[in-house]
Amino acid sequence: MPDVRRLPVPDGLAGMRLDAGVARLLGLSRTTVAEMIDAGDVLVDGVPVARSSRMALDTWLEITLPEPDRPPAVQAQVVDGLSVLYRDADIVVVDKPVGVAAHPSPGWTGPTVLGALAGLGIAVSTSGSAERQGIVHRLDVGTTGVMVVALSERAYTTLKAAFKERTVDKIYHALVQGHPDPSAGTIDAPIGRHPSSDWKFAVVAGGKDSVTHYETLEAFRAASLLQVHLETGRTHQIRVHFAAVRHPCVGDRTYGADPTLADRLGLQRQWLHARTLGFAHPDDGRWVEFTSPYPADLAHALEVLAGT
Repeated sequence: MPDVRRLPVPDGLAGMRLDAGVARLLGLSRTTVAEMIDAGDVLVDGVPVARSSRMALDTWLEITLPEPDRPPAVQAQVVDGLSVLYRDADIVVVDKPVGVAAHPSPGWTGPTVLGALAGLGIAVSTSGSAERQGIVHRLDVGTTGVMVVALSERAYTTLKAAFKERTVDKIYHALVQGHPDPSAGTIDAPIGRHPSSDWKFAVVAGGKDSVTHYETLEAFRAASLLQVHLETGRTHQIRVHFAAVRHPCVGDRTYGADPTLADRLGLQRQWLHARTLGFAHPDDGRWVEFTSPYPADLAHALEVLAGT
């Protein structure tokens, strides 16, 4: 059934153009309201009128609201390389391969973690927006490793709160160019949208607080293998922070990595892996921890570096 609203013209909107007044009244864009008026979905005292007509007191609006946009449905998929590390009634922990997004989104037609779970017959929590149900955190398409997805409603609520309160232990391994000095430390620098690119991020004044702790596990001639602990969880945080200190993740061409080193190591993406994820289980609060081995391309890159 269509959503039809019948409302009196409020005092504060009397004298305004119909399209502007209805847009303010309903919180819709003026363009959307103009299209509604032209389609006959906005009546004044039961009569269609022009969008430029003025609203008057003691008149009634009859508005047929547009149907909300429907998010893309999650389609069941067979995703090569995705494995289930753990599953119970509340959570499923997966090892996400490269080239897989966490959930469907506009413009992404490739495989997703949610699609893979649907293909395995695993029903996730219904909490969250329709295309992100069960998703409590994400990994970049080009980043591999451990992800947890909520299966129960209590798990969704508990885990979302845990990520927000920073009680989840998120350990990444990153291969970065050069040798950070000091070899262990903290990068505390705010991250926001890149000033000249809508799809990149950068260290910017006024950005969201972002804190990355790191220590060097092994130093090679051209690169360093780091263990990285995220205190916050901003989009592209590790990639942006290490690019900002002139040690971008090897293979991360988006953030300025040297392509010749990646080519020598046979890398087609950034060397970044979600190694370990630890958190209090949403059922009984016991601490659980899951670890993912290096995928073949990252392991090969280390072997090449070790031999040079």
